[in-house]
This record gives sequence, C-alpha cells and structure tokens, in this order.
Amino acid sequence: MKKLKDAGIKFADLHVHTTCSDGTYTPAQLVKEAVARGVSALAIVDHDTVGGIAEAVEQARGTDLEIIPGVELTAQYENQEVHILGYFLDYRDETLLKQLKLIQLSRVERVYKIIKNLNAEGLELDPQVVFDISGEASVGRMHIARALVKGGFVGSTSAAFNKYIGDRCPAYVCGFSLSVPEAIKLIRGAGGVAVLAHPYLLRNDALIAEFAGQGLEGIEVYYPEHSQGMINFYLELADKLKLLVTGGSDFHGSLKPDIKLGMIKVPMELVEKLKARQKND
Repeated sequence: MKKLKDAGIKFADLHVHTTCSDGTYTPAQLVKEAVARGVSALAIVDHDTVGGIAEAVEQARGTDLEIIPGVELTAQYENQEVHILGYFLDYRDETLLKQLKLIQLSRVERVYKIIKNLNAEGLELDPQVVFDISGEASVGRMHIARALVKGGFVGSTSAAFNKYIGDRCPAYVCGFSLSVPEAIKLIRGAGGVAVLAHPYLLRNDALIAEFAGQGLEGIEVYYPEHSQGMINFYLELADKLKLLVTGGSDFHGSLKPDIKLGMIKVPMELVEKLKARQKND
C-alpha cells in the first residue's frame, strides 16, 4: 500500500493501544518499542480509558519520545459505532474520568449482550472467560475474540470478527451511551482536540461534514486500511471542511501482527498543528 512518502527523520504514530484496553504491550513496553523504532511522538489512545498514560509518561522520561495523552472514545450514531480520538487532553480531568467510569459499565453490559447473541448462534461462551482475559483493562470485542479463539470456536481473532462479532455480524451489539456530539464535547471539555478515527469504517462520508458541524476538529487520514485513493479523498475533504489531518498505525501488538508500531509515519508538522489547535481552543 502506498502511504505517506518521505516523512523525514522525525515522525509520530498517533494511534496506539496498550494492555489498558485491547493491546498486548504494557504502556512501558510500548514506550520502549517506540524508542527502539525511532518514533518521536506517540499518542496513547486506549479505548474509553486513560489508564495507561501516566505509566507511559514516566517510562518516557529521559528519552526523546514525546507522549501525547489521548483516548479513543466509542460513540454511537443510530446503530453504528463511531470512534472519536482525543489528543492532548487533561487525562486527570474529573469530568472525563467520571464519564469514563460510566462507559466502562456499559462495556461490561455489552459483553453480556454479545455473548447472549453468540449463545443464540450455538457458541456457548462463558462471560467469565472474557473477563479473565481482559483483567483490569477496558473490556471490548477483542477480548471476546480472544475468548472465542481460546475456546476453539474460531481459529483467529480476525475470524471471530469476520464471522460473529464484527460490525453487521450476527452477534454484534452497539450499545454505547455517548452520542458523537457528547464524545466531542467530553474531549474538548478536557482540553483536547477531537478527531474522527478510521473514517472508512463509517461507510458514509457525508456524516463527516455533519460531525464537523458538531465540533469535530480533525480526521484520521493516514491509516493502514486506507488506500491511496482514500487518502487523497480524505485530504481534500479535510481541506474543504477545515479539519486537521492525523494518522496512525492502530497498533495492538501481537493481536494484529501485520500492523507494526510506527508503520504510518506522521510528519511532526501535523502534531504541531494539533498542539496549536489545542492551545487555541
């Protein structure tokens, strides 16, 4: 896939996950890997939690790696998931932390609903297996996928998503309490910049203008699943809607072996534009 051309020596990866959500690297391990790969700025954007940021910041002390505090909020538009990335937010903000606790409860409830649907499909999966895998992390579909693999129901986590728990699959449940405007407001209220993650998953690009009208400030243009044609389209759309441009690998560790940390090399000038927007909000 053709992505960014020569991004120069310094680059950022603005979309990575840790064991605090559905990644397989601890925040400290992720920082060490980023330093080894020459990443200059790294955005920790775990799903509906900021639990890994403090550890990453501490691990990065004394290195040249900049940790960008962030989050990937799960919102709902009609019966569709929409992921909103928050960058440079105050991860100690009380309002944010209070709302994230509520979201964690909805994530637990969602696990039970998805497993009920899986049972209806003939897959007798014990919810406790999922929670044993997730531990203290923000529980989600990847943990269910891992439980399905562990139980021998599917051969891989990708097969679990493709056949059972992916969007529009038989066991899928949306079930999130935040609307898109609420997610944007929560991020901006914590001093962050709100960016739409992996827009190709919307399958309806007309929604991006609607979200921009609701306070969305950027769009994730550079992404492993985006073809060069998609990248060109989203660049033009970002320019038209006056949206910031971001990108990232969506690194999850060993669960997505084809996705390497830093494989999407985002120019630092785009990070500086994010900072400028955050300061001007």
